[in-house]
Amino acid sequence: MLFLTVPYAEKDEAKALGARWNPTKRRWYVPDGVSPAAFAKWTGKDGEAPADAKGGRVDSYQGKTVVGANYIALEHDCNPFEACEQCTAALAGSAWLKARQQLTTLR
Repeated sequence: MLFLTVPYAEKDEAKALGARWNPTKRRWYVPDGVSPAAFAKWTGKDGEAPADAKGGRVDSYQGKTVVGANYIALEHDCNPFEACEQCTAALAGSAWLKARQQLTTLR
């Protein structure tokens, strides 16, 4: 099952191409047996939902950008909860790092 990020304004177009709505995940998806090629504008690399220009994800139900208050776009795929040389400089002194430190002191 390939999940899509379909803005609300384009839901009818996706449905006409064969996309189906998953009420549990509240997302459109390409059912098995349907070619995903027609849905390229709603998929990103490796079948992941495309990110907007700010790097956040788009809520397909509302068509709005969804990012947290402490969101920082990372230049590569890494786990921000593990040490990464490339991200250490980007996260140093950031609101994200301060929020993470607050959470770890609460544990």
